[in-house]
Amino acid sequence: MARAAGVSQATVSLVLGEKWRGRVSDRTADAVRAAADRLGYRPNLAARNLRLGRTRTALLVVPALTNEFFARVYTGAARVAAEHGFGVVLYPSPEGVGPARDPFDSARAALDGVIASSMAADALEAMSGGGGLPLVMLDSDPADTAASATVNLDIAGGMRLMAEHLLSLGHRRFLHIASAVDSWTFRVRRAALGEALGAVPGAVARREPAELTVDAGRRAAEHALAPPGPRPTALVCDDDILAAGACKAVRRLGLRVPEDVSVTGFDDLALATAVEPELTTVRLPAEEVGARGMAALLAVLDGREAGNAAVPVELMRRNSTAPPAS
Repeated sequence: MARAAGVSQATVSLVLGEKWRGRVSDRTADAVRAAADRLGYRPNLAARNLRLGRTRTALLVVPALTNEFFARVYTGAARVAAEHGFGVVLYPSPEGVGPARDPFDSARAALDGVIASSMAADALEAMSGGGGLPLVMLDSDPADTAASATVNLDIAGGMRLMAEHLLSLGHRRFLHIASAVDSWTFRVRRAALGEALGAVPGAVARREPAELTVDAGRRAAEHALAPPGPRPTALVCDDDILAAGACKAVRRLGLRVPEDVSVTGFDDLALATAVEPELTTVRLPAEEVGARGMAALLAVLDGREAGNAAVPVELMRRNSTAPPAS
């Protein structure tokens, strides 16, 4: 290849090893790459990885595969990984947000790092080898010191946007259908909603915990809307799945969304526009979170600053919210 390009073997090594910048001219680098293409050169990735002490593989751990949000996180992470010659192995923790088992006999021998979405860092101890592997946390507690880097959505800001929207419509009687999952992201939603409503005189809110299923959301809403007592005029749900269940409950009770009860979601899953009326919800750019998470892991592996700015979210105003009837 050196003969074909008319350069030294050292120059070929620099160019193919992506270490030529500042040492070899652009014209020479182009000549080496052209010669490599003509000769059908393909790098021996196994040998390169062995020399560098890397597998070029990251593990993405999620609480479940049944939620569209985590599929989008994977899509973003895999896209950035592919751009840098990395692969991403997707692993759903069988215990959800609890301790996750090591999917390999020795994770440290098979991985360069771990990315975990919506989990606690101590649940990943078996995979990160007690701190032996870089760990990037997504949508998780930024105060967790076990993480090498954290990438979070502006969850609190999203819930404040939702509260402000409903308050501006005139709602003062709220029901928070809250996820029964004890994780950072849902604790932040609860706290942000409570803070926003607590600052408005006359605003009252009840909280009804529910598992993350349509049926659980329906049961929670039916229980809250049943007499006696004043009926809430706005149901604030921790995610779109719960909101879909809440909409079913409203209809089963002979009421209408949004004329009698406004219903809101969180996440902006495909479900949000599949129901009728379409859900007012908070859009979480999950694919961007996955992409930033993979970029953060690559930065940590290269010894660079990963950064930790919150990813902005967006309030999606649709037809499931309106001023209260009374």
